[in-house]
Amino acid sequence: MFRPLELFIGLRYTRAKRRNQFISFISTVSIVCIAISVTALITVMSVMNGFDSELRTRILGAISHATVSGLPGEAVRDWPRAVHIAEANPHVKGAAPYVEMEAFLQARRPSGALVRGVDPAQEPKVSDIDTHMVEGSLDELKPDSWNIVLGKELALTLGVTVGDRVTMAVPEFRATPMGSVPRLRGFHVVGIFELGMQEFDSGLALVNMHDAEKLGSLNGPSGIRLKLDDMFNARPVARELANALGQFYLVQTWMDSHANFFSAISMEKHVMFIILSLIILVAVINLISMLMMLVTDKQADIAILRTLGSTPRSIMGMFMVQGVLVGVVGIGFGVGLGSLLSWKLPAIVKWIEHLTGVTFLSPDVYYISEVPSKLVASDVGWVTLVTFVFSLLATLYPAWRASRTQPAQALRYE
Repeated sequence: MFRPLELFIGLRYTRAKRRNQFISFISTVSIVCIAISVTALITVMSVMNGFDSELRTRILGAISHATVSGLPGEAVRDWPRAVHIAEANPHVKGAAPYVEMEAFLQARRPSGALVRGVDPAQEPKVSDIDTHMVEGSLDELKPDSWNIVLGKELALTLGVTVGDRVTMAVPEFRATPMGSVPRLRGFHVVGIFELGMQEFDSGLALVNMHDAEKLGSLNGPSGIRLKLDDMFNARPVARELANALGQFYLVQTWMDSHANFFSAISMEKHVMFIILSLIILVAVINLISMLMMLVTDKQADIAILRTLGSTPRSIMGMFMVQGVLVGVVGIGFGVGLGSLLSWKLPAIVKWIEHLTGVTFLSPDVYYISEVPSKLVASDVGWVTLVTFVFSLLATLYPAWRASRTQPAQALRYE
């Protein structure tokens, strides 16, 4: 005889018979519900991973993974040595000095901005701004050229384009016969970039580092920006660099400057996982109903098996096999469909937009104009595990009821 017996009988009960067509239909419905729930959960988690990854890429394309700065209000001491020490760390892929200051820009209209002095030759090592240039190039930021590159939204606010002139005022007052006045300097717009993040497109301007030092009366860069091989390894690397550089340097990471933002995204992802897990729980209720009807339908079979020597544990195992089988089949279809949908979701959304003429994420409103999707194996694993556990727990009570069947009472009217 087929062994183990519990598996053999459990598999036989899954096949449709003339007496239990409705039970077979409910079983099919349970599989479909579980598959749809798993598909929805995997797809939503993939979309949230896509948005998270896209935001991290865009934000970290403008800021650095870590920064080395001097004491508050001071320039970095011996910055070439600091750059050399930083680049000696195996986790640091690039290092570039910078000067950063708040300034007021005036053209056709006024606007405040964060002005960053950079070295055009070194900047591509630590940021992606050079790959997001709409007009012009960072190479135009030469020493003593007094050129400037603006974010797209900032350029629109100022009412300028490439070739126009912008007047910059920095909050460093100097004494004149007319009293204290801020330091002013004219710049030529030589480039416009678009990162897709309002924070940078509307409030960031780039100039040459040496021009920024002169404008701010500084004797060196205000910090060194670092790019790491793994941005999630920023804090351990920061500790290593702080120990290597000494007490006159301050090392900060992107986690310190944007911790609340990314923590909120992570919390939202976890809450969404919990909420959608309840949908799986609702789908599993169909599995409980199916098993309870099957137990009622198979009372005579259970009684005969008991009289032939089957133990309550064996009876319980027979019905658990069927419940788990339904759950596994539903999980299999759900994982396959969810993975395929997550993989092809951007193309599917574009096809729907083309078919209906409706733009879901308008570039005029949203910074991310396409629906991103990133399938992560760990998320699929967690969804599979949670669904399997729910399916297993759903079989316990119906299987226990089957194991409590009394043969004499069940066979009384047979």
